Amino acid sequence: MQARYTATARGLHWLTAALVVVMVVLGTWMTVFEPKDEAFKYQLYDWHESTGFTLLLLTLLRLGWRATHPAPPLPADLAPQLRIVARANHAALYTLLVVQPIVGFLATNAWGFPFTWWGVVPIPSPIGQNEALAPVLSGIHWWGALLLVLLVTLHAVAALWHHVVRQDGTLAKMV
Repeated sequence: MQARYTATARGLHWLTAALVVVMVVLGTWMTVFEPKDEAFKYQLYDWHESTGFTLLLLTLLRLGWRATHPAPPLPADLAPQLRIVARANHAALYTLLVVQPIVGFLATNAWGFPFTWWGVVPIPSPIGQNEALAPVLSGIHWWGALLLVLLVTLHAVAALWHHVVRQDGTLAKMV
């Protein structure tokens, strides 16, 4: 039997995946299908921001876990170019899972909105309101979200390719 990710790594992975889906749904709902009810719209923003901050903490935990519990090896017969793509995709995913919440938080601050994590823990504003910086940070956050969706899609397609086409057990390592 081939090596698998630890139960903790698998649980953190699937929790991250679920939270990313929640983030995309909330982000799309509040920006593309913007509610007419202002109070509800702000509630969506609060949920999006709190979920993002939770995702940041979860990702930092994952990175710590990964540092002390290495991933199982890729299939021995995987082409070197695909190994590079797989590692680059994972590195980019982890990078975005850290950067996106930070940029979103800074954008919220720059627009002049305070942030209280899940309505309980106030997180101080490091930059304060900045009308010139706010749209720049929001734009970076938007493009980062699109890139994250693209990378997650590539990750899922690759996992299915390993499972259906190569049948090499790669997907089984994470389920």
